[in-house]
Amino acid sequence: MPTLSAAGLAQLLGDWRDDGPALRALADRIRLLLLDGRVLSGARLPAERELAAALGLSRTTVAAAYARLRDSGHLRSVRGSGSVIALPATTAPGPAEPLTVPGGLVDLTRAVLPAAPVVADAAREAAEDLLAHLPGDGYELLGVPALREAVAGRYTARGLPTAPEEVLVTLGAQHAVGLLCRVFLSPGDRVLVESPGYPHAVDAARGAGGRPVAVPVTAGTPGGWDAEAFEDAFARTRPALAYLMPGFQNPTGAVMPADLRRRVVELARRHGTRLVVDETTNDLAVEGPVPPPFPADTVHVGSTAKSLWGGLRIGWIRADAATVRHLAAHRAPWELGTPVLEQLVVARCLPRLDDVLVDRRAELRRRRDALTAELAAALPEWDVPHVPGGLALWVHLPTATSSALALAAHRHGVLLTAGPRFGVDGAFERYLRLPFGADAGTLRAVVVPALVRAWHETGAVAPVARRLEVIV
Repeated sequence: MPTLSAAGLAQLLGDWRDDGPALRALADRIRLLLLDGRVLSGARLPAERELAAALGLSRTTVAAAYARLRDSGHLRSVRGSGSVIALPATTAPGPAEPLTVPGGLVDLTRAVLPAAPVVADAAREAAEDLLAHLPGDGYELLGVPALREAVAGRYTARGLPTAPEEVLVTLGAQHAVGLLCRVFLSPGDRVLVESPGYPHAVDAARGAGGRPVAVPVTAGTPGGWDAEAFEDAFARTRPALAYLMPGFQNPTGAVMPADLRRRVVELARRHGTRLVVDETTNDLAVEGPVPPPFPADTVHVGSTAKSLWGGLRIGWIRADAATVRHLAAHRAPWELGTPVLEQLVVARCLPRLDDVLVDRRAELRRRRDALTAELAAALPEWDVPHVPGGLALWVHLPTATSSALALAAHRHGVLLTAGPRFGVDGAFERYLRLPFGADAGTLRAVVVPALVRAWHETGAVAPVARRLEVIV
């Protein structure tokens, strides 16, 4: 059972105080850390006396905050283990106060779209294809041949010749990243990651014993990535693995320029770093072309979660054939393959994907433009970037109140992930990720009004000393 130290929890809490009761503000912020994934369910919280000393509070206040979390089902007492934080076992937690919008929560913690219409047709066709597989045992460590051929064909069409033997089908991109970390990292290995970046990739690296080394990505600036930071990080730490999302990066929407791509490949080769490129969002070009693949010695990770539907849970790894066999051999201790029916659905979808993406990109453009226009009118003080693709806006707030804003939005019916979830070290309280996957009507009528109300609530908070936020 992981244990949070008082000092560690205090650092995660950041500027948690507001003008209300301290016990409520502390309980709300700890709950947000759990919902954001910054504190893992099942972690043991520090003793009341220790946390009180670290935060400069009375033990009575901390005890009352813990009691509030127990009442809401987010904390339980375990004999011999103290206070353990966890998601309620029944239903997803609701806000501490009644919702002010009808119809329940709008969940913007995931940057996703609903299923593409082609998925329904492909599912019906795949049910017929399944009959040919029923005489077999159904365990597909590498993936069904039809899907491996379809994935290989897409890479080849994009300019990266690929054979089916160079494709390993996985349970989504997150499973692919986790598998790569488990197989190729040893405890203490350095892992180069983006900051802000995809938080579950950082979680996977840490779970395998890796030590993340952050390279900054800045929305709205030419190139996004800091070339000098890449040079320094590779030379200083010689990372065993580098994980990048160069096509419409999550959460900034940045696209890595061609010259920097070439430079990163050179650096990885020079320092013996295994370069992993996640292309999950690569097809979501709202403006401009789809970024090309990296060279053949780069490990590519792909997925259908953003382009087709997250419920399919199908992803893949594109690497040399020897690496694919090595990964498959080490896969069995955790799971024995990917469901056949879902693979057959995706195999039916991929030949039609280019046509599907025409409609998906047009819809994303409408939703992006609706959200940016509404934000400009309702919250002109927010710095909202213009993104060429992807599924979210990385909004720069005037104040370091992202976590407080997420809590307030929750009370008004909108679930958000606060900016610090996307940083390696808890930075980005001045940033908020706003996905635009919801339909334009919901964005206009529900999301933006909820943000306005939440912003006014946080604006009433007593000012706090502004921290120096260093993006690393």
